[in-house]
Order: sequence, then C-alpha cells, then structure tokens
Amino acid sequence: MRAIKQAKKLIEQNPNSAVGQTFSKLILSLESDIEFSVKDLYSLDTAEFDLAIQVLKDWRIDRFYIGKAKAFDTATHAQIVAVQK
Repeated sequence: MRAIKQAKKLIEQNPNSAVGQTFSKLILSLESDIEFSVKDLYSLDTAEFDLAIQVLKDWRIDRFYIGKAKAFDTATHAQIVAVQK
C-alpha cells in the first residue's frame, strides 16, 4: 500500500488524535504550500515517522509525474496546432 493511502487510513481511523492531526497538517501543507513544522514529525513514533518520510517521498514523485504529464499535454497541443497551420 502506498504511503499516502496508509496516511489517509491513519487519519480516517482517528482524525482527532495527535498522529492524525500531524498527518493531516503534513498533507494539507504539501497540497496547499502552507508551512509545516518539521518539529511535529519528532512527536511521531518510529513507524509513523518513517511513514511521514515516505509520504514526502511519494508526494515528490507524484509532483514530478504531474509536471511531466502537463508538459506532455502542452507539447501534444503544440504539435496539433502546428499541423493545423
């Protein structure tokens, strides 16, 4: 199971817990470009901390693929426009 799905499950199980809140803040920060205190990660136990690090890694990879897909879409559109002229 991907780390992001695991984090989602963790939040759903107990959204009001300190762990649930930390993961919620982390994900909202990644999606919304708002600040997140790295210090909050140190309140997590080892397995949760490792999961948070994996969420960061997965998020970074996903952003790369989204950027790649957008670039491909733009390039495809440019080729279609060029052929139509």
